[in-house]
Amino acid sequence: MSFEKLRLGVNIDHVATLRNARGEHYPDPVRAALMAVEAGADGITAHLREDRRHIRDADIAALKRGLTVPLNFEMAATDEMVAIALATGPHAACLVPEKREERTTEGGLDIVGGRDHLGPRIRALAAAGIRVSLFVEPEPAVMEAARALGAPVVELHTGSYCEAAVAGDAARVAHQLARIARAAEHGAGLGLEIHAGHGLTVDSVGPVAALPQIRELNIGHALIADSIFVGLAQAVRDMRAAMDRARRA
Repeated sequence: MSFEKLRLGVNIDHVATLRNARGEHYPDPVRAALMAVEAGADGITAHLREDRRHIRDADIAALKRGLTVPLNFEMAATDEMVAIALATGPHAACLVPEKREERTTEGGLDIVGGRDHLGPRIRALAAAGIRVSLFVEPEPAVMEAARALGAPVVELHTGSYCEAAVAGDAARVAHQLARIARAAEHGAGLGLEIHAGHGLTVDSVGPVAALPQIRELNIGHALIADSIFVGLAQAVRDMRAAMDRARRA
C-alpha cells in the first residue's frame, strides 16, 4: 500500500449479546474474534460492562489467551474494572462512560468534570504498561483536557455524525464531520494518537477514514449486523475495503 493504513479494531460485544439472549454457550465471541482477525482486523475490542450484559469475565480471559493481535479492553473507570484490567494485561484500555439504563454507550466521557476521578485510574493502568485511551466528544477543549490527564490516546465519538448520516441531513453531516476533523487535527497537534468510533457503517465510514490524523477505527454493531447477511469475514473485508478506499483518496 502506498498510503498509511488505517487500523481496524473489531468490537465483538454483540456476538456475546446473541449468545446471552438464549443463555447458551454459542455463538462464541472468541471464535468471532479469530475470524475477524483472519479477515483483516488489526485488533479486537471487547467491553466488559458492570452488569455483564454481553461480554463476560471468562470471555476477556479467553481473548487474552487466544489473540495474536492487540486486545482493547473497553471499560468504565471504576475500581473493579481497573483491577480486572491490571490482572488481565490487555494491550489497551479504553475508558468509556457507562450507565445501566443505556442500550449502548451514549456519548463521550466528561473528562473535565471527572478529572479527579479519572487521573488515578489512568496512572494505574499506564504504570502497568497498558495504553490508555479516552472515549470523548470531538471538541478541541476536550483534547486539551485529555492531554492534561496524561492519556496518550483519544477515541472520538462519531455517534452524532452517524445519526445525521442515517437521517440524510447533509447540513448536520457536514457540521458533525467538521467537529471531528477539528478535534482530530487539534488533538494530533498536541501529540495525542487519534482513534474514532461509534455507529460507523460501510456507508458512513469513508469521510471519517479519510481524515489523515485518525489512526484507528473501532467498529462493532454494523459488522455483526452485516454478518447476518454476508458472514462475518466478508463484513470485515467490506469494511476494510471501504476504509482503504477512503484512505487512498
